[in-house]
Amino acid sequence: MKKLLTDTGERIIPEKMKITNELLIEHVARYHFASHYVHGNVLDFACGSGYGTHIIAKNCKDKIEQIVGIDNDEDVIQYAKSTYYHPKSEFILGDVTEPSLPDKLDRTFDFILSFETIEHVAEEKQFLENIYHLLNPGGTLILSTPFGKGRNIPSGSPFHVHQLTVDEFHHLFTEFDYATVDYFFQKGALIVPEDAKRDHYFPLGIAVCKKVK
Repeated sequence: MKKLLTDTGERIIPEKMKITNELLIEHVARYHFASHYVHGNVLDFACGSGYGTHIIAKNCKDKIEQIVGIDNDEDVIQYAKSTYYHPKSEFILGDVTEPSLPDKLDRTFDFILSFETIEHVAEEKQFLENIYHLLNPGGTLILSTPFGKGRNIPSGSPFHVHQLTVDEFHHLFTEFDYATVDYFFQKGALIVPEDAKRDHYFPLGIAVCKKVK
């Protein structure tokens, strides 16, 4: 647990960050954005230290049944359990790229959130397949990622496998049976629809994907 608290890297731990930290602000903003959509049973896919799972549990307690946070880091799962208890949340240790994960969880979800995860994942296809299998028919996925030079090109970040281009992000979900995919762009706390007039570059993308019923 000591390493978790002192060497965060890209790990978001609100209790150890200043309120003005831009990385913290943009991460928290995504969960508040998602809180307008979620209901039923929710999965926070690669939940990290659990702060976002807790935001959803607190803000959406009247419209969710439960939110499950899953991460492959035992320290952060223990931190989440000890720091962010809520009667409607649960934290589970698990690898989001493991092919057998849907069978191990033995449940499906109405909403899946996956924020700033896919750029860390080499097994991108398996990651997306796991999400799709865990999502109920008619369910919604909300996924975000930073933009960069593209797939298989080093991003300059030691924590990222790569960073997708805007075009690659648009084609990320074409192999799956989603009825609609709506795109948003983010800069800091500001999140705008793709078709909104933008005078400045937005470095982050958010997709809201509705699975066919």
